[in-house]
Amino acid sequence: MRRFCFLLIFHAFFSLVGLPAFAAQENVLHVLAWPGYADDDVVKSFEEQYQAKVVVTFVDSDESLWDRMHAENGSLFDVVAANTAEIQRYVQERLLQPLDPAALPNTQKQLPRFRDLSSISGLVQEDKVYAIPFTYSAMGLIYDRRQVPVPPRSMSELWNPRYQGKVLAFNSAQHNFSFTALTLGFRDPFRLSADEMRATANKLVALRRNLLAYYSLPEEATDLFIRHRAALLFANYGTQQLTQLRQAGADIGYVIPDEGAIAWLDCWAMTRAAKNRDLAHAWINYMLEPAIGKLLSERQGLANTQVAPSELSDKTRLIWLQPVEDVARREALWSRIVSGERGEPF
Repeated sequence: MRRFCFLLIFHAFFSLVGLPAFAAQENVLHVLAWPGYADDDVVKSFEEQYQAKVVVTFVDSDESLWDRMHAENGSLFDVVAANTAEIQRYVQERLLQPLDPAALPNTQKQLPRFRDLSSISGLVQEDKVYAIPFTYSAMGLIYDRRQVPVPPRSMSELWNPRYQGKVLAFNSAQHNFSFTALTLGFRDPFRLSADEMRATANKLVALRRNLLAYYSLPEEATDLFIRHRAALLFANYGTQQLTQLRQAGADIGYVIPDEGAIAWLDCWAMTRAAKNRDLAHAWINYMLEPAIGKLLSERQGLANTQVAPSELSDKTRLIWLQPVEDVARREALWSRIVSGERGEPF
């Protein structure tokens, strides 16, 4: 009943403040996003407000996002949700077009740190705004309180022989190399030298001894964690996974390691292929409504850009994602790592 009442208010609110409807023949919006960013009721409310049809495609990794954005010369989507590092890549590849800040009044409802776009690397290039912050989280460490009674202090615990067969890792070249390089104490986890790359690859090979499985989606990780009684989980999706696991009944804790944590900031952007700029702007502005941010936090456990989360303090060391030194090299090495090669070839 509570959710039903909320949705009635939600629909009524947007019906009052909605912009004029767009022409029906131009009214299809293709959205590329991550799970939880565009739930059915959220999409339906937008469709009703703008008399539009929204087609959502979900991805489960940055690599999948990249492939989707390049399919058919990038013509399949109008708006995309991507982290700051990916946004920089897409701008360089000319896959995005600039946004009109005047068409996004809801940015004024965001926290000051997210309104200052020039302070966030990659969002503003040549005085043009290419993306607007939407949600963020730190890639912390989730642990089972029964098996790990003392909160871990470092990501290095993932390699502790005590947890052999009890570790869940994320299936991604970019983030695994970065967090492992940070754990090893390298100065810049996004710009590794040849020697640092080799050391990081060998460290990831060593992690296989403790591995229960690699996961792609947070729902998959939740299922594996509970069914197989995992002890440690590299939380690529951050507090979203914390929420899902607790909702599933897991007795878990969440920590940001002493060495800090890689953190992602996902933003909405408009693709180069978007023809209906007004509808694309309307979607991005709609996603910045406080009501949407509240749903995102309540359902997914993700931070929104209007209210600071309780899990992260001002002293928390977060290392925002940046483009890496060689994507192809990382992916090639990762393919060899997950295939079971021994460390010597690296």
